[in-house]
Amino acid sequence: MKKVASIISIVAAGDFPVATEPLKALSESEIVIACDSAASALLEHGITPDYAVGDMDSMPPSTFSELDANGRTKFVKIEEQDDNDLTKAFRFALTLKPAQIHILGATGKREDHTLANVSLLADYASELERQEINASGSIDMLSDYGIFLPALGSCTVQCKKGQEISIFSFDHTLRIHSEGLHYPTDAVVFDTLWKASLNKSEGESFELTFNHPAPAIVFMAF
Repeated sequence: MKKVASIISIVAAGDFPVATEPLKALSESEIVIACDSAASALLEHGITPDYAVGDMDSMPPSTFSELDANGRTKFVKIEEQDDNDLTKAFRFALTLKPAQIHILGATGKREDHTLANVSLLADYASELERQEINASGSIDMLSDYGIFLPALGSCTVQCKKGQEISIFSFDHTLRIHSEGLHYPTDAVVFDTLWKASLNKSEGESFELTFNHPAPAIVFMAF
């Protein structure tokens, strides 16, 4: 019988978090999933992952031996190469029926991996929506500098007054009307990533109204 968890953290092989917010999310998780070689960083920080997921091509033999010896970590080897280890870990996490998924360690080290991983958050949100799960409340991506949240349509986002906000989308036909942000977004054409970046909240929440459903990502700096 598969274990059902309320909160799952997936740790990728980017920069291991050191800031308070991502470490708090990690400590409060009931299940920790390492993306292949990320298991090494977890062990270095005194955390034994419950699962190690991926094709196992980048995990050091010493890490594998330590995890195998302690008997607490289950290995989930997925050899197909169409998806990266983060996506494999996300899809495995869905089989555990989580109420919340935090993604950590998805940024840093290589900029191409960072961009790819952040963009994947929109794909994960769409997959959650297809399963009738609230994507905006059920998955996020945390770095040492802020939190990425997916948005697939109009939404209200809780924040802190004066918090720095950026909005990214991959749909040049999308128009977003905002309430509660310092700079209006109505005229923004989302044809490049910088177009709705570096905004700021005016209060403790802001509203985004989409002209049609479309994947977008909201970044809120800590």
